[in-house]
Amino acid sequence: MSPDLDARIAAKALTEYDVAPGSELRLVNRSENTVFGLADAGGGETLMVRVHRHGYHERQQIESELDWLAAIRRDGVVAVPEVRAARDGTRVVTVDGVDERPRHVVCFEVVPGAHPDENLLTDTDFRDLGRITAALHEHARTWRRPPGFDRFAWDWESCLGRRPRWGRWQDSVGVGSDQRRLLGRAQDLLERRLRDYGDGGDRFGLVHADLRLANLLVHDGDITAIDFDDCGFGWFFYDFGAAVSFIEDDPALPEWQHAWLAGYREAGAVTGADEGMLASFVLLRRLKLLAWMGTHRHAVESQTKLTTYAEGSCELAERYLTSGGRLLHR
Repeated sequence: MSPDLDARIAAKALTEYDVAPGSELRLVNRSENTVFGLADAGGGETLMVRVHRHGYHERQQIESELDWLAAIRRDGVVAVPEVRAARDGTRVVTVDGVDERPRHVVCFEVVPGAHPDENLLTDTDFRDLGRITAALHEHARTWRRPPGFDRFAWDWESCLGRRPRWGRWQDSVGVGSDQRRLLGRAQDLLERRLRDYGDGGDRFGLVHADLRLANLLVHDGDITAIDFDDCGFGWFFYDFGAAVSFIEDDPALPEWQHAWLAGYREAGAVTGADEGMLASFVLLRRLKLLAWMGTHRHAVESQTKLTTYAEGSCELAERYLTSGGRLLHR
């Protein structure tokens, strides 16, 4: 995935939109996909242009993500970005003739706001995040999905099992034989606890799957949830593991967890069994991210955190094992 190639794909897709000549693309982010901002030379309006990497989502899966976004907007659940359709009403533009394979592109209206400062995180940030997460869960439980709705599952096999979507943590940087043994023991305990917890409809359903503070935009007190690209069918409380991505070993995590749960209870219910599994979902996410950074070396998080991420994962795994799968911090 090359930013120059993706810029050409974005530019070709934009010929299907009413965009003024001379409008400029600027790279915003390269992660699972590549996102560009577009400054429209005709009036200063800006779009976010998401170029999907080949092979991660089929077109119908992207359409299904956009169906959920449209339902969330219509039902007033939380604020989410609005899709900008092409001139012919198409929400997903497929580009041929630039890459060797067809590539899908989606344009979103720009949302005002800024991400919470990750160096100044507060309990209020996590309380807001918990409340938004619960609102999305409640909507997912009751929303009648349209025919043909198709999103992949974040079940055990696709997370850490035989078909890990983000790769194997065992192959990541900093994982030697000693680390494999320790993390493998923690993974075995994690699998047992998830199996005992179960995946019935009250515990497993449609989730954002990446609902962290970096995927919130705050503007004058209004909060918008963004980046539903990983949404799919998983454990509802996996979303707490996602909420603390890359900061799982911060000493403040117990306080953030308390705040997140307080916010969640404002819009949804939490059972004792759910709360008892939060450490497991944090470790599940941590091991997935260890694998993800090993296969996504271009991502900012990989470039800044990968060299120490395996070591920190082992420290969390030790505490997880010592506590019987219930705690990650002293």
